[in-house]
Amino acid sequence: MNAMSQPSHLAGEVYPARTASLAMYDLAGLQAANDALWSATGKALEDRGVVGAPPALLRGKPLDAVWSDPDLLLGQTCGYPLTDLIANHQVRLVATPRYQAPGCDGPYHRSAVVVRADSRAMTLADLFGGRCALNDHKSNSGMNLLRFEVAPLAREGRFFGEVVITGSHQRSAEQIAEGRSDVAAIDCVTWAHLQQLRPDLTRRLRVLTWTVRSPGLPLITGRNTDAATHDALRSALEAVECDPALQDVRAVLMLKGFNALPASHYCLIGHFEQMAITQGFPTLS
Repeated sequence: MNAMSQPSHLAGEVYPARTASLAMYDLAGLQAANDALWSATGKALEDRGVVGAPPALLRGKPLDAVWSDPDLLLGQTCGYPLTDLIANHQVRLVATPRYQAPGCDGPYHRSAVVVRADSRAMTLADLFGGRCALNDHKSNSGMNLLRFEVAPLAREGRFFGEVVITGSHQRSAEQIAEGRSDVAAIDCVTWAHLQQLRPDLTRRLRVLTWTVRSPGLPLITGRNTDAATHDALRSALEAVECDPALQDVRAVLMLKGFNALPASHYCLIGHFEQMAITQGFPTLS
């Protein structure tokens, strides 16, 4: 590595406090594995001359604040807000993980449209007028993909009788199992993890159908990350992907590796939004 390509934060220099977050798939039973993954990534970054990698993952901070932090070293965001984050020069795309879960296809994923196990619904159309559990209006997997699927079935701009915001995919699943909602779209990786970690919950549910696929949840870095550090991040992830010592960690996280998808691939998410708008269904309702 020559002087022109070295990361800007080298030993002896003053550098800002960096942050790292892997909050998108960080259920209680996955936190130890995420910690181990980040520890190895931080070490790989240090080996590549990057100084200032935080020793621990950041938890408990609102996701919008994490994503907009100019000194974010590595984070994971939903694909739905990614376009705005890039357009506003707040983040740079680093890589897209590949997960081994039903509904995944390389760096692409789908959402499982989930109902109660005893639901009489056989198709999406059967859920007209029902109650939808929604993790967040800014969610691609919970809102955007489901909106795209039900848009052709809507009447005068409405499909559901009520949409309830739950705050997370897990709480959406709980809402349905408890009979307080009828349906939710749950990111397929989260659904697979819930099947492993909460079989008591997922046995009370069933997958009615799967949505169209879209690019998976991307890894990003803040706008203050220079080009050399960005390259070091990608190199560090490549090392983590093939490190035999992390085989069990990757298995727990259902992580197969990482793809360097161009940001243009995420335009597909906006296409689904525009298709729903064109059909007179701009809001999941």
